[in-house]
Amino acid sequence: MYKILFFVTLYCFTTLLSAEEKAAEVQPLDPKYMGTHGMVLVTHASSLYASVLPQYKPGQNVQLIYRVDSKYIPLLHLVNDADLVTVKPKPFNLQSLIRGEKLSLKADVYLGHFARGGSLTLPNIDLVMDTQLYLRMLDEPQPSSSTQVYDSVELNNNRRLLVHQLQSAPSYDHLLLLLDDVSCITTFRASSAVPSQNEIYQKLAFCGSIKPLYYETDEFQK
Repeated sequence: MYKILFFVTLYCFTTLLSAEEKAAEVQPLDPKYMGTHGMVLVTHASSLYASVLPQYKPGQNVQLIYRVDSKYIPLLHLVNDADLVTVKPKPFNLQSLIRGEKLSLKADVYLGHFARGGSLTLPNIDLVMDTQLYLRMLDEPQPSSSTQVYDSVELNNNRRLLVHQLQSAPSYDHLLLLLDDVSCITTFRASSAVPSQNEIYQKLAFCGSIKPLYYETDEFQK
C-alpha cells in the first residue's frame, strides 16, 4: 500500500514539475511583431496557402508561409481564378506564427494588392493559419548579388513551392509552383540582382513545368 502511494505521489510530482517547466519555457510575445502583416494567398489543388509579405524593417523582416485551413468556397474560387489575391488581417502578433503556432485571424480579402489600389472583395472573413511550411528570418540578409537561391517547400501530390531567398536591397520576393516531380538545381547566377521573370524561368528550365504565383520587386529596392 505504501509503495503504491509513493509511486502515485512521485508521478503527480513529476507531472506537475514537467508542466511548470513547459510553462516557464513559453516566453511572452515580443510587441515589436504586433501589426497588420499583409499576406498573399495562393492555391494548389484544393489547398490554400498564405505567404506573409516580408519587409526589411524589424517586426516584419521574415519570410513565412503557412497552410491555411479554410472551407470558405468563395475564397478558394477567388484565389484559383485571380492573378493576385492579398489579405489585410486585423492586427496580430506575427511572432505566434514564427513560433509555428496555429492561429485564427480575421482578415479582409482583396483582389489585387490591398495597399496598391486592390478591390475589397471578401470583408472580415475567418482565416485559420494551420501549419507552418517555411520560415526564414531576415535579421541579416545576404548582400545583394546576381547569385539567386530558391528554397524548396514540399506540398502534397509531389508538388513543390520554390521560394526565393530575399537578399539585401535590391532584391525580390518570388513564389513558384513546380508541377513536375523532378530534381533540379535551384541556385543559379543571373544577369543582375533582380532578374526578369523570363530569365528566371529559363534558369529553372530543368525543373519542369512551372506555375508563377507571386513576384514583387518594388518593396525591395532600397
